[in-house]
Amino acid sequence: IDEVFLALRIALKIDRQHWTLFSLVFDPMWRHPESAAMSIGPRPDEGEPRQAGFEIRRAEPAPVGNGNPERIDLDNAAGYSPNAQLRHKTFDECTTDDLAAMQRLLERLARRLATRRCRRRLPSRHGDLVDLRRSFRRSLATGGDFVELAKRARVVQRPHLVLLCDTSGSMDAHSRFLLMFALALKRVAPRTETFAFNTRLTRITRWLTPSNVSATLEGLAAGVEDWSGGTRIGACLREFTDSWLTQTVHADTTVIILSDGLDRGDTDLLEDALARLRRRARSIIWLNPLMGDDRYRPEAKGMKAALPYVDRLLPAHNLAALEAVLPL
Repeated sequence: IDEVFLALRIALKIDRQHWTLFSLVFDPMWRHPESAAMSIGPRPDEGEPRQAGFEIRRAEPAPVGNGNPERIDLDNAAGYSPNAQLRHKTFDECTTDDLAAMQRLLERLARRLATRRCRRRLPSRHGDLVDLRRSFRRSLATGGDFVELAKRARVVQRPHLVLLCDTSGSMDAHSRFLLMFALALKRVAPRTETFAFNTRLTRITRWLTPSNVSATLEGLAAGVEDWSGGTRIGACLREFTDSWLTQTVHADTTVIILSDGLDRGDTDLLEDALARLRRRARSIIWLNPLMGDDRYRPEAKGMKAALPYVDRLLPAHNLAALEAVLPL
């Protein structure tokens, strides 16, 4: 039965988040078939015989975009889709042939940021709400006549991001795709600042050019010192806070750290740097590719030292994991 359970879960491509639900459907039908006689659904009318078995209902599709910010679906059609398969393919399994398709998916994903509207209403010529205070103020120039009404609207919110990307050897299988993610964000969020770090910190914002992704990534690998080498997360973040903190991080800034947390340096430096970031930034999100494995626990000394200062620790092993970051 266990082999049938695992084979069905693989063949039907059940998402990890739906494994519990799949077990609830599988167990009564296969492990405990006697319980399948119990009907699930509305109670039948009096005198109407009860049908044995389960009543399977199709769930209503969730709204896409602003109506459901917790889920951003890149594949509208049901059934098999190469895009859906690529979204759940881990970065260390991807090949160079996947780069072009991954780039297109990342661009579609990042464009969702360009359509999200802020909660506050700001002055706008084509707003849907009249701003009485500004309208009265304008009327003073025309003798009290309301020639034109001032309006307010929920405008598109342009996020302010700072990305700190680990390009050490332990991140080699993931750094190329995470930098593609940074490049896609830069297209829709011009205020994004991007840094690469390993044993040294390098500002790479000016190198991220969307015209030729492959050439850009190759240029980064050649231009960033000690690419795919060792890592000193604490020392690099300390260098960032000493040299770039006041220039790049403000009250509305979200800092995203892309790293596996395997630090070979002094964790006191890491704690000090994150404490300074915590006091200045809006939030700190740490994306760790190792969290794609259910067996992973944040027990490395660098990750342990960082946890008290991080708002969210999230996986970053495939495109679906990066998709879940955008609503945050």
